Amino acid sequence: MVVIVILGVLASMVVPNLMGNKEKADIQKATSDIVALEGSLDMYKLDNHRYPTTEQGLQALVTKPEIAPIPKGYRDDGYIRRLPQDPWGNDYILVSPGEHGAVDIFSAGPDAEANTADDISNWSFDKKDK
Repeated sequence: MVVIVILGVLASMVVPNLMGNKEKADIQKATSDIVALEGSLDMYKLDNHRYPTTEQGLQALVTKPEIAPIPKGYRDDGYIRRLPQDPWGNDYILVSPGEHGAVDIFSAGPDAEANTADDISNWSFDKKDK
């Protein structure tokens, strides 16, 4: 019985710490994905002299857009194999041209609602770097 109580106490101390680490890991994964997407968008722009539009979306990195403006220098194999989803199972969002930079890329975060405090974006961590 004492052993069960001790295990319960230990679990109550360890579990909250693990939960915090999971949240940090999810945020880091989203940040890494966004940085990788920015790099792929830069390669797209190098080849096509413009970023994909909001309407073309990030899918333009995987398959050649069929809506205008049609890129003329598109690589046969695209720019990435598949689009990642954020750690919460949602698609990343592209706004192009961006409101905060040339392009805005963001995850709506754990609450899956855009424009809330838990969003993770290329403009939010760009500011932290400066």
